[in-house]
Amino acid sequence: MAAALDLEKLRMAGAGMALAVLTSGGDAQGMNAAVRAVTRMGIYVGAKVFLIYEGYEGLVEGGENIKRANWLSVSNIIQLGGTIIGSARCKAFTTREGRLLAAHNLVQHGITNLCVIGGDGSLTGANIFRTEWGSLLEELVKDGKITKDVAKKYCHLNIVGLVGSIDNDFCGTDMTIGTDSALHRIMEVIDAITTTAQSHQRTFVLEVMGRHCGYLALVSALASGADWLFIPESPPEDGWEDFMCERLGETRSRGSRLNIIIIAEGAIDRHGKPISSNYVKDLVVQRLGFDTRVTVLGHVQRGGTPSAFDRVLSSKMGMEAVMALLEATPDTPACVVSLSGNQSVRLPLMECVQVTKDVQKAMDEKRFDEAIQLRGRSFENNWNIYKLLAHQKAAHEKTQFSLAILNVGAPAAGMNAAVRSAVRIGISRGHTVYVVNDGFEGLSKGQIHEVGWHDVAGWLGRGGSMLGTKRTLPKTCMEKIVENVRKFNIHGLLVVGGFEAYEGVLQLVEARGQYEELCIIMCVIPATISNNVPGTDFSLGSDTAVNAAMESCDRIKQSASGTKRRVFIVETMGGYCGYLSTVTGIAVGADAAYVYEDPFTIHDLKANVEHLTEKMKTDIQRGLVLRNEKCHEHYTTEFLYNLYSSEGRGVFDCRINVLGHLQQGGAPTPFDRNYGTKLGVKAVLWMSEKLQQAYRKGRIFANSADSACVIGLRKKTVAFSPVMELKKVTDFEHRLPQEQWWLNLRLMLKMLANYQISLTEYISGKMEHVTRRTLSIEKGF
Repeated sequence: MAAALDLEKLRMAGAGMALAVLTSGGDAQGMNAAVRAVTRMGIYVGAKVFLIYEGYEGLVEGGENIKRANWLSVSNIIQLGGTIIGSARCKAFTTREGRLLAAHNLVQHGITNLCVIGGDGSLTGANIFRTEWGSLLEELVKDGKITKDVAKKYCHLNIVGLVGSIDNDFCGTDMTIGTDSALHRIMEVIDAITTTAQSHQRTFVLEVMGRHCGYLALVSALASGADWLFIPESPPEDGWEDFMCERLGETRSRGSRLNIIIIAEGAIDRHGKPISSNYVKDLVVQRLGFDTRVTVLGHVQRGGTPSAFDRVLSSKMGMEAVMALLEATPDTPACVVSLSGNQSVRLPLMECVQVTKDVQKAMDEKRFDEAIQLRGRSFENNWNIYKLLAHQKAAHEKTQFSLAILNVGAPAAGMNAAVRSAVRIGISRGHTVYVVNDGFEGLSKGQIHEVGWHDVAGWLGRGGSMLGTKRTLPKTCMEKIVENVRKFNIHGLLVVGGFEAYEGVLQLVEARGQYEELCIIMCVIPATISNNVPGTDFSLGSDTAVNAAMESCDRIKQSASGTKRRVFIVETMGGYCGYLSTVTGIAVGADAAYVYEDPFTIHDLKANVEHLTEKMKTDIQRGLVLRNEKCHEHYTTEFLYNLYSSEGRGVFDCRINVLGHLQQGGAPTPFDRNYGTKLGVKAVLWMSEKLQQAYRKGRIFANSADSACVIGLRKKTVAFSPVMELKKVTDFEHRLPQEQWWLNLRLMLKMLANYQISLTEYISGKMEHVTRRTLSIEKGF
């Protein structure tokens, strides 16, 4: 009963409240998903929701620009780029007269809650508006535009901001709306350019957006293995022209047919003088005589459909924004909703703006090291890893250690990126590095070769597994594995793969008592589209898989817009793990996603069918239902098809789509390239340190629990978890971790699909502060 009362309280909390949402400044992919989430969550809690068209301009002009929204106003927009409610730069709002008109327009609709989606300029403007609100209403009373009672009734304006900016230049937030999608566009272009450049032995200078912020340039350089990078936060040393040409000449003489130079549009030298892409091109042509081309990406980066990450991020932030407005009091500062790890947080708007300004100031005053620190830990992390990989050379001194790297399980995008960076860091540390073909089976058959620096060139953007991968577990060939570990004198095993990789390493660790040869350092990099490996929140390859599934569902939805009243039942992979279908479901606005972890009964299925029957009476005459392949023993995809078909007879018809191996395929997303690169680096650095510790009297002996770990991202930080400890929290029958963080996303999926469910489960974001100290905390990725 108590829970029901709480729910009623929450459902009624918004009653009588009016909120408006606007998008302002430059557009960013994912803004529509945010508008949709704010609108639906607002309606869900009983508020009146208004859409303001054309940003602040619409706010100042009023009239037709301020429209009441209903549930269907934001239907079928989650997959659209840009913003459907329009955005404009507005001169008038920067003046007091303009803000006076804006206040009048809001009061006429009874709106005292404003959600602004835009960059730092737009959010700063919103804060000024909020601080002036009282005096603006007084002026309206004085001019006879509104009565005293009205002014008293609407005396406070609450503001919450969502940062929409492809540059990711807003301090305090991990990721801004649109950044991930912009990276997708950049990587598509780089992949296309790579193929043509290799045909001709060319050098490409690529200019990406980011006037004051090098984030896009930095991450795309990491994800493409660029030879040289220019970002405004860290201008090159004087005399960089010589160093750059030397580096390019060197890679060309090593046999590389392609050079990529990435430059942020705001790149400068140590003296603040701009470095242009044409200057760099002319330099390469004059000094090296290389065939060189410039590509300026421009507004392509803002365009196109939002990535899965941006759709989920925006939906999450949109819901949290409404909760923040519900809980706002005249004393709470205007806040920005952000993501920290995978949890929503609220940050005081002006603290973020202040640090963002501090970065610019540090750059203007040539305090470049400080600028990088103020950008936050993940920026700094990226920068250090880029420098490590781009400026590394093979070591002069060889160590006595040797590592072997293998792929196990099903192929997953990003595996090759992890192997590439692991190989190169291993070689640069002076270790002998072997690669093994075909997983543990190849290890038992002796398919082991030493690799060199250049053998992994061009692997970053390749999907699947270049080493080849098998699902064989060690216990079927233990003797032979041990024999080869001894024969090749292997001191460390780096296993990149899914649940089998984790289970396999566990078997090797458990066999240490019998075989001393297995007392070596072992590390698992979780790589599987199912995201079902314990010890990490994200497995390598799951981001690419979600995007592939999402693109397929977008097309399926589109095909339904021609035929009326159709429901699609789409089956996704993932074994027993429902991550793929849940996250894809949120990204495509599915009506339901059936998963094993969230048990469902015939009553739930009945409710879903009734829900869709009701939906068909509205203007949206199509439905999309996702089903994870092993979500239920008896309620198979076929069963659901038959159930929906017979129950929907005369109302809607049904179609089945099994996505199958589509989900494994394709080029890795920027996230997976970046994540794979970092995990490869961090894993080998960790292994090197452990090898040093376990080296005694000319040999390696490691049998402590922490000598065999899974590396993963937990909340915000990269953690190493011993496989023996993870064993206690693993459900081996269903190949799952016993606890999974993403289950709390299910609430959002149901809420945004209009299910009447309890909000009592909802976990509100906490208010956190943004200071120079908090920015330096390890932020994972």
